[in-house]
Amino acid sequence: MYQLLADVLVLAHFLFIIFVVICGILVIRWPWLALVHLPAAVWGAAVELYGWVCPLTPLENYLRRLGGGMAYRGDFIEYYLVGLIYPENLTVTMQRIFGLLVIAVNIVFYILVLRKQRMSKSKKAA
Repeated sequence: MYQLLADVLVLAHFLFIIFVVICGILVIRWPWLALVHLPAAVWGAAVELYGWVCPLTPLENYLRRLGGGMAYRGDFIEYYLVGLIYPENLTVTMQRIFGLLVIAVNIVFYILVLRKQRMSKSKKAA
């Protein structure tokens, strides 16, 4: 059961990363989503920029140990995703660049949200 919980946590962790990186675009359609997305994006960027370990990683390791499995060293991204989404020789500088890209992509999305809201308000006023 603990292994299953750890696997579910991995899936949730992965979905959170996707949400942080690209779901700012959903805010264009549903502006209320910014209440959830903006803090998540700030957290995701901070984890990348400062090299923090997400609290989900120690929890996953704890569940794996309880289930008789092995914990891993490092963080979630390093263990599961580096081979998929990061170059082989990831450096701290590159990791910071990825954090800045998360910020830049989401700034673009939020600028589009603000423009849409302004257009909507100007149409209502006219």
